[in-house]
Amino acid sequence: MTDTNKVCDLCGLIVEVSGFTLKTKEGLKSFCCEGCKSIFQLLNEDQLIPEASDQDHTN
Repeated sequence: MTDTNKVCDLCGLIVEVSGFTLKTKEGLKSFCCEGCKSIFQLLNEDQLIPEASDQDHTN
């Protein structure tokens, strides 16, 4: 493994699978699973930065 092990920003377990992340006012948060990501999201809605959406889609 060349990457340093990241720990889940909710429970502290090692993040083994990438992709469970959220952008917050404090920076990018990483999570070990979708459950931890969802719980963090519910508890910290006011700290989240919205992801880019389909605003740029024009048909």
